[in-house]
Amino acid sequence: MKLPCYMEYINIVKTTKNAAEQLIKINQLLAELTRSHHNSASVQLFVQIHSSNYLKPDHFTLSSTLTACANLRYAASGNQLHAYSIQTGLKAYTHVGNTLLSFYAKSKDLVSVQRVFNEIENPDVYSWTTLLSACTKLGQIGYACHLFNQTPRMIPVVWNAIITGCAENKHTEIALNLFREMHQLGVRHDKYTFASVLSLCSLELLDFGREVHTLVIKTGFLVRASVINALLTMYFNSGKVADAYEVFEEAESTVHDDITFNVMIGGLASVGRDEEALIMFKEMQEACLRPTELTFVSVMSSCSSARVSHQVHAQAIKMGFEACTPVSNAAMTMYSSCGNLHAVHMVFDRLEEKDLISWNIIIMNYAQGNFYRLAILAFLQMQRAGIEPDEFTIGSLLASSESLEIVKMFQALVSKNGLNSKIEVSNALVSAFSKHGQIEQAYQGLEQFYELLMSTLKPNAYTLSIVLSICASISALRHGKQIHGYILRSGVFSVTSLGNALITMYAKCGDLDWSLRIFNVMNGRDIVSWNAMISAYAQHGKGKEAVHFFKAMQDSGGVKPDQATFTAVLSACSHAGLVDDGTRIFNSMVNDYGFEPGADHLSCIVDLLGRAGYLEEAERLINSKHLKIVSSIWWTLFSACAAHGNLRLGRIVAGFLLEIEQNDPAVYVLLSNIYAAAGQWEEAANTRDLMQKTRVAKQPGCSWIGS
Repeated sequence: MKLPCYMEYINIVKTTKNAAEQLIKINQLLAELTRSHHNSASVQLFVQIHSSNYLKPDHFTLSSTLTACANLRYAASGNQLHAYSIQTGLKAYTHVGNTLLSFYAKSKDLVSVQRVFNEIENPDVYSWTTLLSACTKLGQIGYACHLFNQTPRMIPVVWNAIITGCAENKHTEIALNLFREMHQLGVRHDKYTFASVLSLCSLELLDFGREVHTLVIKTGFLVRASVINALLTMYFNSGKVADAYEVFEEAESTVHDDITFNVMIGGLASVGRDEEALIMFKEMQEACLRPTELTFVSVMSSCSSARVSHQVHAQAIKMGFEACTPVSNAAMTMYSSCGNLHAVHMVFDRLEEKDLISWNIIIMNYAQGNFYRLAILAFLQMQRAGIEPDEFTIGSLLASSESLEIVKMFQALVSKNGLNSKIEVSNALVSAFSKHGQIEQAYQGLEQFYELLMSTLKPNAYTLSIVLSICASISALRHGKQIHGYILRSGVFSVTSLGNALITMYAKCGDLDWSLRIFNVMNGRDIVSWNAMISAYAQHGKGKEAVHFFKAMQDSGGVKPDQATFTAVLSACSHAGLVDDGTRIFNSMVNDYGFEPGADHLSCIVDLLGRAGYLEEAERLINSKHLKIVSSIWWTLFSACAAHGNLRLGRIVAGFLLEIEQNDPAVYVLLSNIYAAAGQWEEAANTRDLMQKTRVAKQPGCSWIGS
């Protein structure tokens, strides 16, 4: 619209003398506003007409305004218009009655829907379909089936109404039986019928879905975008990527719409075929189709390269999606997977309408990056913004809690917010207590688990994985084996997360052979599975085996290494002294995979070079301008200087550490030892004197073992 609706209204009144012609033009304006989703403007225009002294709203005026109220969920305004329709007699028009039906259906007021339907003298097909749709969507399936038996049986839209309603409310069996009955009676299917039925067909119903696919081809509906999209969804949900590709390629390019490409991009991303998802995104734009919000959310989940991530995000901003909360949330998750915390923080800061997911992402990133104080600060800001935490918020904060006092504080907050009933929160609390050495609390968690087994409730995969992590943290191998047996008896071993938890549990309890057995029998392995095995070998000092597994993961083609992978394999190389393998893998991480080295990666590579005596190489790496060096890395290099007696570099590193940690006596002690090892006894004594002058006291050693 070039002019605001009020100005359009004034323009019509000025240029048209006849009142009847004025009303026709105003009705056209009303209908156009409603079609273009300017619903508030439609309601305001009706008010202008109603307050006019010479214009009287007719049934078309009323119908368009009721539609606008239905779209806006304006219950009070809709009720007033209903009263106006009765007062003026306009309710006698069938299409006004149908619009009232639609209004009350969208308002989820089934009683009013039934009352209005009963008051329509001659209900038409639209009346019946609206009533049936409302009943099914509001869960009244039995009543809907009773009404359906009273409707004309050979009209496809009536069948579609009840089949679609049943499908949307997960009444799969009823919807499929109705589809079969429709087919047997010879009622012609249309694109809506096929799309609804195909949306129900996952792996369990794939054979039936293939039969429907054959029927689609026979009836010539493969030229309908909605049917193509439903077929693609069915095959992706069933894990049949090749079949989905075949459907996509068989359909003419003119049939593809933005939803078709969204389904392909989302489906490919869901099975880890990220490069193909990005190629599909490029093809979508070449087909002159504008990416939607869902497109960018799907594409961003496929980006593991820092360079591609920046390009996709830049395009989303260019196309006006920066203010879109789901897109910004997806961008933060994307940058997080690339290890770019700065970009995550930047997107979060620029997002005006932050939802619970936005806050959870930033808190999780701070927590995982060991910026716990920032995570707590973000949590407090989230509460000030009026957004209540959920189980994921609490879980992220508990997983990285720095002290037992903080865990107890969150335990009180959980009770206050009524999150005790959330099993995920209980799991996170038990895991946090276990991490902070509260073995009694951890064993209480195991006791709660056994009590759960004795009840009518069944533990889910997440509960089992948390209990396995408790067993791993307290080296409770016997309990871990019992839980392993329960998982096998329950038939849930196919859940990948449980296989991963078992690998970690056996490795931390010292049984590396069982970790490997679990890995070998897993049907589906993800990045966590590979990381768990590489970490297991690293923990047991088997560096060569860890590097071998890393190569095997690269050759598998199914998964790509992430930052945790590189941390695990570099740690393995460091402990085993594999300098060549470690430096090659570190360079590949930066150059081939585009990851920016984090504190853990740098600590591992500096430790590797330092242990092997390559101190100058470690120094050059640390002095790189684009790397951010934290104190733990300086300490790693300082220890290497002490081990190899490198006085020059040791003095430099000591200088940096004294700037960062002025009151740490260990810096003075280690530097004094380096001087003594080099035969510079006077400097060693001076360093000890300096420690005393600055009043830095070294805590005396003690033993917890009684005599």
